[in-house]
Amino acid sequence: MAPDIAALDKPLGLRCPHLGADNLCTVYERRPQVCRDYQPDAVCRLIEAPTLEERVHKYLALFELTAEADDVRQRGCYSMRHARRG
Repeated sequence: MAPDIAALDKPLGLRCPHLGADNLCTVYERRPQVCRDYQPDAVCRLIEAPTLEERVHKYLALFELTAEADDVRQRGCYSMRHARRG
């Protein structure tokens, strides 16, 4: 779950539409360039956690985005463009 990936039109805090039930990328061989270019950094170490949900929670808290992500989820936004019109 990436916090906000414009290239995937994915709103903040929502699960990437390309993640499978096992949390692995289902389009890995044809994944978008933004995903191909991604390199783990210091933030990845700061948000390490045993589960995907815990990592997302820590990321949102780190950047003080928890309330914004909650609002996006409550509104049922399915795309970043839709979330930002709200």
